[in-house]
Amino acid sequence: MLLKSIKVKDFRQFKGEQYVSFSVDPERNVTIIQGDNGAGKTSFAQAFRWCLYGETDFSNKTLLSMAVSDKMLPGDEKDVQVEICLVHNNIEYTVTRRQKYKKDNTNRISHVGRPKFVISYKTDDGNTEYIPEVETELKMKEILPADLSRYFFFDGEHIDSMAKEIKDGRSSDFAKAVRSLLGLNAFIAALEHLKGNGRSSVIGRYNESYNAGADETLSQLIKNINTNNDRLSAIDKRLEELEQQDAYANDKCQQLRIRIEKNQDSKELAEERNKIEKELAGLEITKKEKTGLLLKNFNAHAPRYFSKKMMKDALELLKTTEQLDKGIPDVTAKTIDYLLARGYCLCGHEIKIGDDAYIALNKLRDYIPPKSIGSLISDFSASCQDKTISTASFFDNFQDVIKFIREFDNNRNNLEDKLKKIKERLLGMENVGSLQQELSNFERDLRKNSDERDSLNQEKGVVQSNIEKDEEKRSSLAIGDKNNRKIETYRAYAEYMYNILKVQYDKKEAETREQLANAVNSIFKSIYNGGFSLSLDQKYNIILTADERIKANDDDTIETSTAQSISIIFAFISGVIKMAKENQGSDERLAQTEPYPLVMDAPLSAFDTKRIDTVCDVLPKIAEQVIIFIKDTDGNLAEENLGVRIGKRYTFTKKSGTEFETNIMEVG
Repeated sequence: MLLKSIKVKDFRQFKGEQYVSFSVDPERNVTIIQGDNGAGKTSFAQAFRWCLYGETDFSNKTLLSMAVSDKMLPGDEKDVQVEICLVHNNIEYTVTRRQKYKKDNTNRISHVGRPKFVISYKTDDGNTEYIPEVETELKMKEILPADLSRYFFFDGEHIDSMAKEIKDGRSSDFAKAVRSLLGLNAFIAALEHLKGNGRSSVIGRYNESYNAGADETLSQLIKNINTNNDRLSAIDKRLEELEQQDAYANDKCQQLRIRIEKNQDSKELAEERNKIEKELAGLEITKKEKTGLLLKNFNAHAPRYFSKKMMKDALELLKTTEQLDKGIPDVTAKTIDYLLARGYCLCGHEIKIGDDAYIALNKLRDYIPPKSIGSLISDFSASCQDKTISTASFFDNFQDVIKFIREFDNNRNNLEDKLKKIKERLLGMENVGSLQQELSNFERDLRKNSDERDSLNQEKGVVQSNIEKDEEKRSSLAIGDKNNRKIETYRAYAEYMYNILKVQYDKKEAETREQLANAVNSIFKSIYNGGFSLSLDQKYNIILTADERIKANDDDTIETSTAQSISIIFAFISGVIKMAKENQGSDERLAQTEPYPLVMDAPLSAFDTKRIDTVCDVLPKIAEQVIIFIKDTDGNLAEENLGVRIGKRYTFTKKSGTEFETNIMEVG
């Protein structure tokens, strides 16, 4: 596939029709598209995927240019369109995707209906023919499958995840797509046609065609074979699912172990944080309790405490006063009058006018109420003494609480400072406990999958054995019926053809995989000279191996660095492109394939300066066509490393006074 041009109309920042023609010169096969950040390079790169597959990575899925939509009136309709001209298998195709947008009465822009996807091509006589609408998606899949397209249309930001997927081999579809690109698609299609899973293959249909007639034994054998074949297909499908689940779970386990190791200190810090938070909470509770007791104590004893000095002074003064001891508590002048009138004392002694008792009682009248306050003074003195004693500990208690409150602020500030520092350290860390639990869950899933896989493989062996036995019995019984003999013969031919083709395919696939592995490893070593090698397993998963000198200084674990990831993805893609390019002129019809371009958004920003020169030298030599979107700041870098290979150059410039409109201009 060779890209000739792309034309966008009202797509995102690109108002009106704007056009880019790509270099198809085999010697100057690099097209540079340059612009500042925000100028629309990524949007333009996304136009390829939208046109070919109807997909984008935009969070805002509205593709209509804002410069256009802002000027639309309610009810107006506008089309977004991207048109790509490409050459595939020496046929020139024009791929067009168009989406209609409409502004409603609330000024909201929304798409109208589904996008229109059209593929046309030029015939040998120069006329234009159109692929039927129901076949356009299939034709696009034939030109370049969507699953594999992102390895030829990609950006530097996603390069790490792409390298990891290739290294881990998460999808069987990926390996199948690679085999297709390497010219093995005809083999695969033939094998699938003859003996694919299910009853739609040639052999599957023959199995369905046997006529049991009145033979109950043959009827049961046919039923058993079909049932077991269905079960075999279900087992194979489930085993593939388990393999993908294991790849995902193993990847997660590896990530979690790294995160746990990285955040091991967070467990101790979290425990210290919890301890300090409990201390702070305890301090707050104690402060509230102490403050409550302080107020209660103050309300109860403060008035007595503050009058304590005056009461002490009063008691000192009253000590020197004679009246303090002359009064009789609760005896008043009325009591004296009553005794005198009665004529005898409380003790029964007779009282006569003029005797000593009479005179003493009249004297006593001078010291008791209402004539004297002597007894009141006595009561006052006793009350003062009680109140003075009750406030003896008031000040000490009050002082202790005040001291605690003062110290509370210091303690709280110190604890909060510690807590702040711990939280700052924890800010970039994760909870090891939750990570460990998550790791345990994935490890448990892996164990369950392993048990299920063992069980399925055992069952698969039994099912295959039963199928073989039943097919042997069916063959013996089928001889008695002319039609069944014919089917048995046809099925045997199909089995024979399948086995012969399978041997050829396995041989060709092994040779192709070895050639690809050598190509990938050679390119990898030219890009990343770090003591590592690449190889491929049977499922096209990449295996990174350390050279002996690296192993001598390291353990068996190889952690893929960013530089390695970048080199892996470029080596793999370049290897596939190189193989496809070499197969283009192959005499082996079953191994012919098509070369593919590389369309890269900001690839240079993902490399260190040490490897940019190597990458820029390798890619244009291997790829039939290279299209690179770069920042203005990388312009000199691109010119320095790609200058002699640059065939076309464009710049993206924001229109003055707006962030929503970009103009494309060819340079030179």
